Parts: sequence; C-alpha cells; structure tokens
Amino acid sequence: MADTPTPPPSATEERARSRKIGALGALLPFLRPYRLLMAGALTALVATAMISLALPLAVRRVVDTFNVGEEALLDQYFIAALAIAGLLAVGSALRYALVTRLGERVVADIRKATFDRVISMSPVFYERIMTGEVLSRITTDTTLILSVIGSSISIALRNFLTFVGGLILMLLTSAKLAGLVLLIVPAVVLPILFLGRRLRVLSRENQDWIAASSGNASESLTAVQTVQAFTHETASRAQFADMTEHSFEAARRRIRTRAYLTTIVIFLVFSGVVGVLWIGARDVRNEVMTVGALIQFLIYAVMVAGAVAALSEIWSELQRAAGATERLVDLLETQDPVNDPAAAKILAEPVQGHIRFEDVNFRYPSRPETAALDGITLEIKPGETVAFVGPSGAGKTTIIQMILRFYDPQSGRITFDGVDLRDLKRDAFRRQIALVPQDPVIFAASARENIRFGRPEATDAEIESAARAAAADEFIAKLPEGYDSYLGERGVMLSGGQKQRIAIARAILRAAPVLLLDEATSALDAESERAVQAAVEELSAGRTTLIVAHRLATVKKADRIVVLEAGQIVDTGTHDDLVAKGGLYARLARLQFTDGIAAE
Repeated sequence: MADTPTPPPSATEERARSRKIGALGALLPFLRPYRLLMAGALTALVATAMISLALPLAVRRVVDTFNVGEEALLDQYFIAALAIAGLLAVGSALRYALVTRLGERVVADIRKATFDRVISMSPVFYERIMTGEVLSRITTDTTLILSVIGSSISIALRNFLTFVGGLILMLLTSAKLAGLVLLIVPAVVLPILFLGRRLRVLSRENQDWIAASSGNASESLTAVQTVQAFTHETASRAQFADMTEHSFEAARRRIRTRAYLTTIVIFLVFSGVVGVLWIGARDVRNEVMTVGALIQFLIYAVMVAGAVAALSEIWSELQRAAGATERLVDLLETQDPVNDPAAAKILAEPVQGHIRFEDVNFRYPSRPETAALDGITLEIKPGETVAFVGPSGAGKTTIIQMILRFYDPQSGRITFDGVDLRDLKRDAFRRQIALVPQDPVIFAASARENIRFGRPEATDAEIESAARAAAADEFIAKLPEGYDSYLGERGVMLSGGQKQRIAIARAILRAAPVLLLDEATSALDAESERAVQAAVEELSAGRTTLIVAHRLATVKKADRIVVLEAGQIVDTGTHDDLVAKGGLYARLARLQFTDGIAAE
C-alpha cells in the first residue's frame, strides 16, 4: 500500500475539465426513456407554481374588500383561497411522487450502466484505478445525482417559474416598484456566478478525496489479515484518517463558500424588498396604490426573493452533481484497449482447443521497460498437456492471461483454433476455457453456489460430482450446512488448500475443451495433491491443458514442458529429456527432488 495519499486533481485541472453546469447534460440519455414520467412531473410542477402565484391575488381581493361590508363576497374569497391551497397540496404531492420515482429509476439505470461497463474492463483499466474508487463513484456519486434529479432540479424549476411569474405579476401590480426590484438583480447574480465556479471546484475535490479514502479502506480491509499480521493497523488508521481529513477540509471550504454565497444573496434580496416596501408604503399613504395591491406586490416580492435565495443554494447542489456526473461519464466513456471486434468471427464447432503463439511480444502497461513475453512462438495442439515452468517473473502466468485475452500483445498474434483472439468476441472463446487461478477467488455465497459459478445451469448432482473429483466433497460435507454452508467474504472460513479445491471443482464443472491451471495445487497437502492430481489427469484427457507450476512434481507427466526465463522460451521437452540436458530445468529439478528422483 502507498504510504501517502494520492491527491485529487488540482483546481487548475478541475477548472479546465468543468466550466459549465452543462455537464449534467450527460444525464439526458438516461432520462429520455421516461418522457411520460417527466411530462407528468413537469405538468404537476407548472400547475403548483401557477396555483401558488394565484394566492396573492386572492389575498389582495380579501384585503381591499375587507371594509366594504359585503360579507358574502368576503366569504367567497376565503373559500377560493382554501380551494387554491387544497389544489396546491395535491399538486405538490403528485410532483414529489413523480419526481422522486424518476430520480430513483434514472439513478438505478446509471448504476447498472456503470457496473456493466466496469465489470467488462480489462486488467489494463484496473492498473490505473482502485476498485474502491470505482465503488465510490457507483455509490457516492450516484447518490448526489439522485438528490439532484429527485429533488434539486424540481425545486430549481419550481423556483425559476416562481421567479419569472412573480416578476411578471409584480410588473402588472406596480411597474415602478418592479423596476426598483430589477435594479437589485445584477448585484445578486454576480456573486452566484463568481462563487458558483469556486463551489464546483471544491465539490469535485471533496468527491475525489472521498473516492480516494474509499479505495484506501477497501484495500486495507480486503487484506485485513496481512495488515494485522504485520501490525500495520496504526499506520493504516493514520493513512485513512489523513485522507478523510483532506476530504473534510475540502468539504469545509465548500460549506464556507456556500455560506458566503447564501449570506450575500439573502441580504441583498431582502434588503431590496425592505427598500421597495418603504417606497410602496409611501405610495399607499399618497393613495397612489391600495393596501391590497401593496400586500400583493410584497407577497410576490417575497416569493421572488425566496426563489432567488433557493436558486443560489440549489446552484451549489447542481455544481456538485455536475462534478459527480463528470466522474461517472469518465467511467462510462473510458476506452478499453482490449475490445470486441465490430464484426466478430465465429469458432467452428466442435471447438478443438488448438492454440498458437506467433512471435508474441508483450510488456505490461505499468512496466513498459520490461518485456514480459519476448518473441514467444509456440503451438499447443488439441488435447495436448503442456506445462510451463521457470523462475518467478519468467512469464508463465502472463501466458495464461494472454490466452484469456486479458491483454493484447504489442506485436505478434495468438490464435484459437486458427482464429486470432482479437477477431473473436471475448465471451465466445472464454466459454471454452476453464481456469484455476493462482489465487482462487471464493465469493460470499454457499459452497454449492461457488462451485456452480463454473456452470450456472449445473444440477446439484453435477456440482457434488465435481467436488468429489476435486477432493473437496469430504471437507464440504463436514461444514455446518454441507454444500449450503456460507463460506464468508473471500472464503474467510476456508483454508488455502480448501479454497483451491473449490476452484478446481468449479473448473471441473465447467467441462470446457481448454483447461488452464495456474499453480492449481500449490496450497494442497501431499495427500490432497495426489487426489487432485489424479482428478486433473482424468479431467485433462481429451482436453487442451496448460499447467503453470513451480512444483515440478505436478508437471512430470505433461506431454511437453516449456521452460521460460525472462519472457523467453529457453527449452522444451519431456521431464526426462530436460533433466538429461542439464539446463535450467535440471537445476530447478535438483533443488526440488531428491538425488534419486533427479537422476531419473
């Protein structure tokens, strides 16, 4: 883990990325499928805005006729006011229901689209971003967007309509007073524009630090046993606390800026209202306008002022959502160098499992100065069992990753049944491959579901048969609920060897024509290894099998052994041939076998 937190983008970079609230326009593709829902919400919103603007008219009539003596007319005005209030309540409830439902639906679609995108990204993508940060974008950023779609935009539109409608009715009530009010508008708009830009920068910085701290926490908690074993808890706490404090400081600056904006806007708006009221009171005294008209104008002025104040606060929320939207769009628009072709070829049936490496050169993007594979040319015939051996870093696991097309070679090509992997859809040829990785992945599910991961449509009987073949049935049967026992996150309830046997059972169940074993028996005891080795030999019959191993005892029976060193093939042959040659393989064999075995 890193010793110091990685800072988020600088303010200069942020301003270059996002200068407009228009970043929210990226949400339109997610909103379009719900036009009817939007239309209903907009209709309810406009109706409630118009109803609220009608209330001051009723108030004016009540005030101006209060001393006239026509009680029946006065009663009618009060009844009309109650009716308007009832309509306003019903319309507001309808607006809330429709807008909230729209927000939840759209955010659910965004989360699914984002997950759909990142789950198919190649390992190249995850060399540049932590999974914790991806999760932060899917959760924290979409929560911000939910707040905007389900609340802020609706409130902003309602206040905008109130602002426009109120200004028009103010002009109709008293053009002179309305003109005085309009003089205040530029003084209010300027701080909104100036401080709003600052808010956008701070909001993005705050979210970046939250994502960074989530990534750090995810990394530490995933490796919690290692953290504790090396007594690294204090350092991990300090690192997480440091990143969290950075996030808090960014949030504090954002809150302070927003508070300044709110203070300036509200003071200017209501100072203007007080000034206008003073002039209006003089007009009433001089009988230029009625008391009812002044009260009507005052109510509209307060409504307009409240709308402006609300818009100033909502603006900062929109700024935060714009930053969150940009971050999600970054994920959705990230280009993966490993892509499916536009016009994919189809593998001929039945699949043979014939694999060829033709002068393949590859360097990991994170280590471009080191060749992981250097001029590899190799043919693996259908049904052949080929083992790859060599020191750590020789390129053995890279061979497996290239066959799965987790990466593409910088030059050369890899073919599957004569077709370049880059010309096939990834899921099309990966269905023909069963993998037992070096670090087996156990999901937070039952033993049965973990094995069923190899072939979702498999029956319980097939699952149990695969477990017996992988020498996993005995320990699974001893679990509290047998095959239905929950194995915990990352298989925390299992030993390393038990995890590996679950992974082997999963590969056996898949029954694919190509079998990839990457250190498949490295965590097994001698007895389990013999049982699993027998199962693997039976499983590999008639299948193309590639075995990566440090323990040479597991590869002695391979049809061919390929010796790798520094990304190059330095020798090939059977176990006996390679031992007799006295090269790298013979040296490795002497280190692992007794003198008697080495002399074979």
